[in-house]
Amino acid sequence: MPNRVLGLIVSLVVAFYLITSCIFIVDQRKYAVIFSFGQIVKVIQEPGLQFKLPAPFQNVIFFDRRIMTIDSPDADRFITAEKKNLLVDSYVKWRIVDPLKFFVSFKGDERLATDRMNQLVRSALNEEFTKRTIREIISEQRDQVMQGIRKKVEEDAKDIGIEIVDVRLKRVDLLAEISDSVYRRMEAERKRVANELRSTGAAESDKIRANAERQRDVILAEAYRDAQRIKGVGDARATAFYAEAFNRDPQFAQFYRSLEAYRNSFKDKKDVMVIEPNNDFFKFMQRR
Repeated sequence: MPNRVLGLIVSLVVAFYLITSCIFIVDQRKYAVIFSFGQIVKVIQEPGLQFKLPAPFQNVIFFDRRIMTIDSPDADRFITAEKKNLLVDSYVKWRIVDPLKFFVSFKGDERLATDRMNQLVRSALNEEFTKRTIREIISEQRDQVMQGIRKKVEEDAKDIGIEIVDVRLKRVDLLAEISDSVYRRMEAERKRVANELRSTGAAESDKIRANAERQRDVILAEAYRDAQRIKGVGDARATAFYAEAFNRDPQFAQFYRSLEAYRNSFKDKKDVMVIEPNNDFFKFMQRR
């Protein structure tokens, strides 16, 4: 009886071991690769409960299918087309899309894959930077640089079962000994452009001011001319009216003119006139 119980227990243990070694679960964040005596038998990409032969007939290895990031803490040095050194800090986001190629390339070791990705990115950065100047890299052609880097890394990564999600430059700095000279040159260039703009603005200002003054002189001259013409026409018509009125009554005309002369002569009380009382100037004052 004890032997039978012991045999049953051993049988249950062996059965449990066989069942557990034949059943495994594939997480939705993982790939599963089944091996048989070192050879890849099957690649499982769908999550769920799966079956295999017990070890040592078949083994399973899991690979992460999530997006992973390579962010090196140290900046790399690159040379531009101007033979200037740049310190570049970048990062790469990637993921495994072909577990079979990935295993063949790195034996499933993600550290080897990370080293390989760093080499690919550095090679692509070096190729793009050596064709461009500092200004093009920093501002004018930054998008083209990023597209070129990503395209080259993607082409190389396909052969090792990796998809490149994103490649970015976090920081691009000049070396300390180069920064001062570059900044001085940029400052001189900006000052030159500013002086050119000031000179152009001053010339345009003088031109506009001279044109405005010329137009003002022309307008004033034309206005004076028109005013004098109108005044002349008015004086002529007034003279005509006076002549017509005076011709109707010459004696009244003489009287009116004498009154005007009196008014103009006696405007200021301080004025003194030395004249004979019986002078013709006062003839209208002498009549009763």
